[in-house]
Amino acid sequence: MSRIFVTGMGVISAIGNAVAENQHALKAGVCGVHKTLDLFPTKYAGILPFGQVKLSTGDLLKKLQVTEPGVTRTTLLAMHAFNEAVADSGLSAAALQSLDTALIGANTVGGMCLTDELFNDANGRSEGSDYLNSYDSSSICMYLQKHFKMNGIIDSINTACSSSANAIMYGAMLINNGFAKRAIVGGTDSLAKFTINGFNALHILAPGNCTPFDKNRQGLNLGEGAAFLILENEAGAAGKHIYAELTGYCNANDAFHPSSLSDEGDGPFLAMKGALDAAKLKPGDIDFINAHGTGTENNDEVESRAMIRLFDKPPAFASTKANTGHTLGASGAIEAVYSILSLVHQEVYRNLHFTEAIPVTGLIPVPAYKKTPIQHVMSNSFGFGGNCSSLVFSKV
Repeated sequence: MSRIFVTGMGVISAIGNAVAENQHALKAGVCGVHKTLDLFPTKYAGILPFGQVKLSTGDLLKKLQVTEPGVTRTTLLAMHAFNEAVADSGLSAAALQSLDTALIGANTVGGMCLTDELFNDANGRSEGSDYLNSYDSSSICMYLQKHFKMNGIIDSINTACSSSANAIMYGAMLINNGFAKRAIVGGTDSLAKFTINGFNALHILAPGNCTPFDKNRQGLNLGEGAAFLILENEAGAAGKHIYAELTGYCNANDAFHPSSLSDEGDGPFLAMKGALDAAKLKPGDIDFINAHGTGTENNDEVESRAMIRLFDKPPAFASTKANTGHTLGASGAIEAVYSILSLVHQEVYRNLHFTEAIPVTGLIPVPAYKKTPIQHVMSNSFGFGGNCSSLVFSKV
């Protein structure tokens, strides 16, 4: 198997429009989740908090020079992060168009952020809608492929909140099996009425800022954003700036419930253990865990139980969803970038809004930003349907 290195990163979230901005915000403990939502009309604006990216859709269209009709905010966020990652890695147009370059993207919303517009067109126009072709999950990668004239393997993954962690894994597998020399991997999701109403129906949206791993947690905050990483094999990464090595990854499923994890945390436990085994590491080798940490009653207790089960005494851990909101299909890639930033800067970021431990587990997440030696970081992403994924990044 080839060693796989990260040679480029790009990210946009509620706390920053670039990797450096996100790192500075994490270090300062910035919360980008507020009761402000002006992307579309909704009765929840001003009532529930959301992690909205500061750039408007108009700003993104202008910045990215996109003029085609029907391009969604989901795609625009993806393109913004994609551009930063490609430039950061120094990939040329020829490299992008090479058969050896794969593109694996992930999302849950796709073009559903424009469901109302599509519905209105379907009822008011006989010639179809500009939003029809951009409605499904694959439309984002298809747009990027067409825009950059890419010719390698392209795929889209939708496994709920583990989507972009699985995209990273799949890209690594393509490299390891000789189907690509490099893979551009990541995910994107925008805020949308579809997801706000859906999560509200599940009664898991917090009325205030989410409090991951806290006894009094009341649910999650929805956010939006995108992140992409450039994965390259050892030969392709030679002579380039390397952020980290992807040393382990695993996907597991406890097949317990459509929207909940089993009380024992079988899926999270197996995903974390499998990632450790793939990396040939022991539990004690992990210095920090970027936890899934949604702030929901089920997830945080189950993830805590799984960490105790695997690590006995869990290492330092925290959730950055209190900073950005839960970005759904983008969260695995955004938090992979954050995990790598911890490695690069040898620092861990605090778990915002925490006050009191969950009684049955007693685990306390990182209470304050600190500099500390870090060699190996684990990033957890657990999705609906029990789809659980863990990644291990290591310092080079």
